[in-house]
Amino acid sequence: MKEKDKKRLEKFAVHLARLREEKGLSQRALSARCEVDFGKISKIENSKANLVITTLIELAVHPRELLNIEFD
Repeated sequence: MKEKDKKRLEKFAVHLARLREEKGLSQRALSARCEVDFGKISKIENSKANLVITTLIELAVHPRELLNIEFD
């Protein structure tokens, strides 16, 4: 994986965790709410997994907020 892509995944991981925590949700609660496997959420938040668009859509209850990140 390119270094630029790794950094983007890390930024997204921090962003997702922050949004989840601001809403008072555990990873398991988020998993249940958006029907994304708990293990996948954990891997995403730990920069261990790349997202596929279907997972992003499931997570995107508020897509604008979820994708409001400056990557570069």
